[in-house]
Amino acid sequence: MPTLLARRLSLPLAALALLIALPALAGDVPAQLPPPDPRQALLLSMSAELQRAALRLRIPDYQPPYFIAYQLKDLHSEEIEARYGALFADETRRDRKLSVDLRVGSYDFDSSGADDLIISLAPENQTYFASKDAPLDDDAQALRNALWLLTDERYKSALAAYFKKKSKGVYQADEPDRLPNFSREPPQQHVDPPLPFSFDRARWKTTARALSTLFRGHPGIFDSSVRVTADHQTRWLTSSEGTALVTEQAIFGLHVQAMARAADGQLLENSRDWYAPLESGLPDPEKLQSEVAQLLAELEVLQTAPAIDPYTGPAILAPEATGVLFHEALGHRLEGDRQDDDKEGQTFKGQIGMVLLPAFLSVIDDPTLAASGGVPLNGFYAYDDQGVRAQRVNLVDAGRLEGYLLSRHPVKPFLHSNGHARAQGGRTPVARMANLVIRSNKQVSPAELKRLLIAEAKRQGKPYGLLIKDITGGNTNTTSYGYQAFKGTPRLVYRVDVTTGKEELVRGVELVGTPLSSLARILATSGESRVFNGYCGAESGFVPVSTVAPATLFSEIELQRVARAAERGPVLPSPWTGTAGSSAP
Repeated sequence: MPTLLARRLSLPLAALALLIALPALAGDVPAQLPPPDPRQALLLSMSAELQRAALRLRIPDYQPPYFIAYQLKDLHSEEIEARYGALFADETRRDRKLSVDLRVGSYDFDSSGADDLIISLAPENQTYFASKDAPLDDDAQALRNALWLLTDERYKSALAAYFKKKSKGVYQADEPDRLPNFSREPPQQHVDPPLPFSFDRARWKTTARALSTLFRGHPGIFDSSVRVTADHQTRWLTSSEGTALVTEQAIFGLHVQAMARAADGQLLENSRDWYAPLESGLPDPEKLQSEVAQLLAELEVLQTAPAIDPYTGPAILAPEATGVLFHEALGHRLEGDRQDDDKEGQTFKGQIGMVLLPAFLSVIDDPTLAASGGVPLNGFYAYDDQGVRAQRVNLVDAGRLEGYLLSRHPVKPFLHSNGHARAQGGRTPVARMANLVIRSNKQVSPAELKRLLIAEAKRQGKPYGLLIKDITGGNTNTTSYGYQAFKGTPRLVYRVDVTTGKEELVRGVELVGTPLSSLARILATSGESRVFNGYCGAESGFVPVSTVAPATLFSEIELQRVARAAERGPVLPSPWTGTAGSSAP
């Protein structure tokens, strides 16, 4: 067994003193001092409680913690939703969540990785579980009390998990090349300047009502919504290693969605989503009206579009669809924590240097990239949820696997984090994607890409190829007890006739496949890349992400028939048709 070391925790107070020191001023005039920053006051309160735990938290005859980190996330959310010209939601929410990362043992071997044991190890008569909620008021004592309770619970569960984990050595042989359980990273100290956050509620109410009214003239659209959201997050992080961070982030969103049914009962959906770090970055009313008109036109054409049978053959995926495919088929399988989890399929474990993609393709993930082509990226951040500085990572270079997305959990052959530990609220962070960027050295024009599609379809004896112009999102299964597969939900699929080149909108299918075979069948890409912004849900919750990708020609993709395609629509016509009131109720 490895040597177990117990050491005294280093304290971050010296670093904090540097962060909160006021600038020197000429003369001794208190009126010239800037007002105290309540954000830094909260950081000091967290650090003081962390110092107390580091010095005094221990049970006789048991090890003290060797590492403690406190994180507090304050989320301020605004939401406006309108339907059919009326307001349906008008909400303001505040939420503060705590997380405590407490480890027993040493960097080499500790209590981590045993979170699934905590519930089973809890005593049968345990009647209290500490809350992860933090006070909404900036009350230092209330915050410290919440941290005290959560830290006490985490310490006891960490001790139990540590000895349970250690006991496995009785049955398992030692691994001579086993990596440490936790990486050593340099402490970070940084305080963001205050980020102004405003939400013009009156403006967005007017906009949402006006846009949602446009759907009244289309009775075939049985449901629709216009949502405006604004999320501002302040994050405090302090650790026993000396890290002290205060960061802020804002994401504004505008979402338009409409639902209809085809004659055969298939549910049809069309939507538009915009994100921006500033309220002023959302589209203006003229742009929104134009986009809604296009959305309606597409959905009404879809209602009469022919349904196609399951398909296997060549296809062009638009940039947004390409990004989603790479996110689901490749990105999740390169998240480092999955490589050492026996419950995961570990598709690319130990495969550094392996050829994954055609040699003209490279893939990076870069959380430090704030925008691409003038479009802000959701996945931008400076420090991850373990306090590590965000880093650009070369995942695939010229087709070969070069790296993984890493938290502070080392993964062979990498000993250090690359700043990709992420989580929602108070959840435990794991390695996650941020801004996934696909780059190509085999670029052709859109016209040439379509010509290559037709040529490939002819070569395969297909009467048509497919052009997938839009996609709503996707999902994937990476676990060892399921099939290694992914699925995407295309919104606009066009059948391209190999004789005439005519494009015809079709419906009724969804994109499926297995990651290794699908990604190996890329023939060429376009020269233009576009952004897909959204949120990704996984073990550590929902986090904002982006993809940047070109349109891509695949020699073969697989489309299966959508589930539940035949369902009866509303029995009565919409009230907007003017016929609903023709008879007494």
